[in-house]
Amino acid sequence: MKIIQSAKEIQQFAKNNKKDGKTIGFVPTMGYLHEGHLALAKQARKENDLVIMSIFVNPLQFGPNEDFDSYPRDVERDQELAKKVGVDLLFIPSLEEMYPKEATIQLTVTKRVQALCGRQRVGHFDGVATVLTKLFHLTLPDRAYFGMKDAQQVAVIEGFVSDMNFPLDIVGVETIREQDGLAKSSRNVYLNEQERREAPHLYGALLKGKEIIQSGERHANHIISVMTDYITTNTSSKIDYVEVLSYPELESIELLHGKIILAVASKFSSARLIDNIILTV
Repeated sequence: MKIIQSAKEIQQFAKNNKKDGKTIGFVPTMGYLHEGHLALAKQARKENDLVIMSIFVNPLQFGPNEDFDSYPRDVERDQELAKKVGVDLLFIPSLEEMYPKEATIQLTVTKRVQALCGRQRVGHFDGVATVLTKLFHLTLPDRAYFGMKDAQQVAVIEGFVSDMNFPLDIVGVETIREQDGLAKSSRNVYLNEQERREAPHLYGALLKGKEIIQSGERHANHIISVMTDYITTNTSSKIDYVEVLSYPELESIELLHGKIILAVASKFSSARLIDNIILTV
């Protein structure tokens, strides 16, 4: 496995391989890899000649009171895990390499950001779009892989890739879960013992919502109420949101139809967790 830190060097590497007719699968991450990230790399390995993974904790997508400084980092461990799942090249740029000078433009995402996490994290998806624009230009992928645990992020990325005519496909990969249903996340390490026991109930609430939909319920407000009660009853967390929306538009609906997302976010003492299920009604 090759490791590159220079933006110029990785772009040249990608250009050379594209000239040779090789397809490139790209997995952008912020590191501290878990099975969710590795599942993206495994999928990329199956579908491409080369797999590039990036590790970069992007400051532009963290708000002023969020956990940029304390975000978990372990690059040596990440290198070993990436190598095991067949990553060909690991791009690990410094902050100065990615943002060498003050930007002359600003990207602003205007759709699919007014709900779920985007409602409270103003500017977050602007930061995601900015760093991905740079990474896509540097790695020149045919396909880029993202976990559906953050379904809003996937919806936003699909939108701006389409709008800006990036010549690549966005591949959403199913959420990887622990045996008890908890979605894999780098932030799970912040849960204390009791919270770790409670956290799978976020997924339990989603399954409860899915169950009543499959039984014929179509009123979004009732489904939201059932899921909210379930989380309140089974966890000590503070609910951030429980929503039922159209997908990928992420717009409010009263009566369920077509493709929808059930989504929850809840705050424990030192971790904010998200989860979702996407269904077609």
